[in-house]
Amino acid sequence: MFYSDKELLEEIVLDNPRAFKALHDLYARDMFLYAFNILNHKESCEDIVQNIFVDFWLKRKDMQITNVKSYLFVAVKYQVFNYFRDKKITKEDITRLNILEMSPNASRKMEYLELEETILASVMKLPKRCREIFELSRFQHKSHKEISEELEISIQAVKNQISKALAFLRKELQN
Repeated sequence: MFYSDKELLEEIVLDNPRAFKALHDLYARDMFLYAFNILNHKESCEDIVQNIFVDFWLKRKDMQITNVKSYLFVAVKYQVFNYFRDKKITKEDITRLNILEMSPNASRKMEYLELEETILASVMKLPKRCREIFELSRFQHKSHKEISEELEISIQAVKNQISKALAFLRKELQN
């Protein structure tokens, strides 16, 4: 079947209901739990998730989404805000809203972790020696001199390999 969110999204735009179901199966439960932790009302949370996916399907050809997971969870956040807007807000609800206001940090953390995953996958595509030098520099925080001494190569060779790695990663991350 399909593997990445990007592939699922491409198939959904092409009206593939199996891809849509796969996306739903992948995220609906976590979206429900996210909403339920705030609202503590099962039926409302089920409605919120269902509405998001219905809206997603209806607008599938017009959306410009780069991160499906973030898009879906931000949609949950806004639906929860709408839920509170349409209902009378109690003191308990205000406490839940305060929790929700902290959620952008969780969203940013998800985006950061996804970016980190993408970077690590791109680093793994580097040629072996280039990757080794890049990892020593960026992940083990060694200086150019320390790397050149450890690998018995010139400092200029270290600089060249790091430049090569950075250029490759910039190109990879533009996609």
